[in-house]
Amino acid sequence: MSAAPARSQGPDFQALRGRLSHDEPMSRHTHWRVGGPARLFFVPADRSDLADFLRALDPALPVHFVGMGSNLLVRDAGIQGAVVSLGRAFRELNRSGSSVEAGAGLPCTALAKACSSWGLGPADFFAGIPGTVGGALAMNAGAFGGETWDSVRSVETLDRGGNRHSRPRGQYRPGYRQLDGPADECFLTAHFEFDAAGQTGRIRSLMAERRRRQPLNLPSCGSVFRNPPGGFAGELIERAGLKGMRQGAAEVSTKHANFIVNHGGATAADIERLILRIQATVRESSGVTLEPEVRILGAGPEPAA
Repeated sequence: MSAAPARSQGPDFQALRGRLSHDEPMSRHTHWRVGGPARLFFVPADRSDLADFLRALDPALPVHFVGMGSNLLVRDAGIQGAVVSLGRAFRELNRSGSSVEAGAGLPCTALAKACSSWGLGPADFFAGIPGTVGGALAMNAGAFGGETWDSVRSVETLDRGGNRHSRPRGQYRPGYRQLDGPADECFLTAHFEFDAAGQTGRIRSLMAERRRRQPLNLPSCGSVFRNPPGGFAGELIERAGLKGMRQGAAEVSTKHANFIVNHGGATAADIERLILRIQATVRESSGVTLEPEVRILGAGPEPAA
């Protein structure tokens, strides 16, 4: 792996100001601490730098955007494409009355704390999302009964050609842990509209509840599976007797069955095999096919269960 200012990487990238790495280990950028190298890994200096990078890329090369690396499993063979990490330059946070502008790279916990201090809500639930605003938008992330798109008024995006767009909420169809809308665009900014009389001040109690219920002392991605209609994935996994089941150093958490934790030394293949074993066992015991909430990226077929 090599890293240097982007301008030294070659003629196509000479004008860039961000940090470009080749063969960057994705284990450094995911909550599970696993994952092979990304062919290109770019941290843009600002929006125009990101636009220049996208324009310089081969249009056929896949591009993946990551925030804090939660809800992400990168296979051991790595990613034969480009990965963009929206860093500090994308963490703007501004307020005008009950409207809040948040950059896609802003941690959701920072948004929750700011809104609580401003008396705006409901936004406390963002404290339970271990990712960035951009990632929360992309999957309509939620916690403690709230969902990201409940308060979105509009968003700003960037397409593969480096063109910016301002899009109202009506151009998107949010669902449970999914979002339908304009394709091949990354989020830059979200504009939220909150209620000045909304419920606030719950962050401390919500975080205490999260620590009590979830295995936060070990690397994990959060919830691995979506809750099926009318039920809870964790309950189905626990009922199937899978708490504590291991594949290498990956384990179904004994604290919360919908978490897979890395005890140190687990590979992405270990985790993916465990995901498949959970799916097969729950399907056999309850007839329910659990759908992964985690996003799986990288080359190679699914490992056999």
